[in-house]
Amino acid sequence: MAEEQIAKSKRPAGAAFMRPVKPDDKLVPIIGAEPLPRTEVTKRVWEYVRRHNLQDPHNKTFILADAHLREVFGGKDRVSMFEMTKLVFQHVS
Repeated sequence: MAEEQIAKSKRPAGAAFMRPVKPDDKLVPIIGAEPLPRTEVTKRVWEYVRRHNLQDPHNKTFILADAHLREVFGGKDRVSMFEMTKLVFQHVS
């Protein structure tokens, strides 16, 4: 019986992260319009941050918002990388 319970609880690792999500209009200028897995959304946001040199030079754990990111960050000019992830995923469905 214990083996049956273990077998039922197994699912593909990271299945939820691999399901594509669709960015809203505020996130499209940063990552594009096509649906992407959550892992790819995070990767593209980081590519955007690096491409536009938006990491705080004094504390690299903070992101400095440009006009596009400010919309995603709810008007904030500076957020931590952990808060960034939380705010970004409020803009996907």
